Amino acid sequence: MPDIQDLARHKLTPSQAAQYWEDGFLFPLDILSADEAAQVRSELEQIERDWMAADLPLPLNTYKRVNSHLVMPLAARLAMDPRILDAVEGVLGPDIMIWSAEFFIKEPRTVQTVGMHQDLTYWGMGETPDQVTAWLALSPATVESGCMDFVRGSHKNPILPHNDTYSETNLLSRGQEIAVEVAEEDKTHIELAPGQMSLHHGLTIHGSGPNRSDDRRIGMAIRYISPNAKQLVADRDYAMVARGEDRQGNFIHVDPPVTLFSDESLALYEQVRRDLGKALAAGAKATVPLYD
Repeated sequence: MPDIQDLARHKLTPSQAAQYWEDGFLFPLDILSADEAAQVRSELEQIERDWMAADLPLPLNTYKRVNSHLVMPLAARLAMDPRILDAVEGVLGPDIMIWSAEFFIKEPRTVQTVGMHQDLTYWGMGETPDQVTAWLALSPATVESGCMDFVRGSHKNPILPHNDTYSETNLLSRGQEIAVEVAEEDKTHIELAPGQMSLHHGLTIHGSGPNRSDDRRIGMAIRYISPNAKQLVADRDYAMVARGEDRQGNFIHVDPPVTLFSDESLALYEQVRRDLGKALAAGAKATVPLYD
């Protein structure tokens, strides 16, 4: 594993920012202490215990997996953590908005994977550089547990052809995979300890293998954009201002939830889900359950 990036007040140095733009990713960044990461995991797992059998409009796993920041104060709080925003600012600049936040969880000794893909293929924003994904580990992300794999420099490609596999073992909404073969030697394993984070570009080819460990592999992916980004497919798009200002007005502003799964936040969630379904399911030849 590379040396931990030495963040001055969690801000990227010019050389770290340059490395991100050269490689298409940067890791590992120390964000939360081990104790903080354990506390966040405990809070998330308590929510799972309390709400798994609740009478919610959609399955709890859907709310965890898509736009959790709209209905779960924990997710919004993490996405707005100033330590994460300090690092993101080194990529996007001082004006930062949260486009989505989601928990990626692989249960122990399971076969679920994430196919090698480029995020921007499905966001409806074209090949914009005005975005970055922060991936925060809440449990050990290792090769054994199914950590992410990045292809260095692949963000310099355009959006490449993808296939929708609809595989039951692929955690992505359409089982999407890039339609080119990625050699094992071209993959960089993004191993992270709990509380560490990676950053990656939306054109960086990445995916992850199954969790062969005895622990859950829990990570949170936070998709940040600058106000310069623009939705090109859906009629409306939404964002939560996290730092600075939005002088462009390309996104409808939403507020963080105050309580878990309130009626107000559930209504907003459904509105966003319905409006963005056009972009996130564009080109699909079958139903995309997460957005149907």
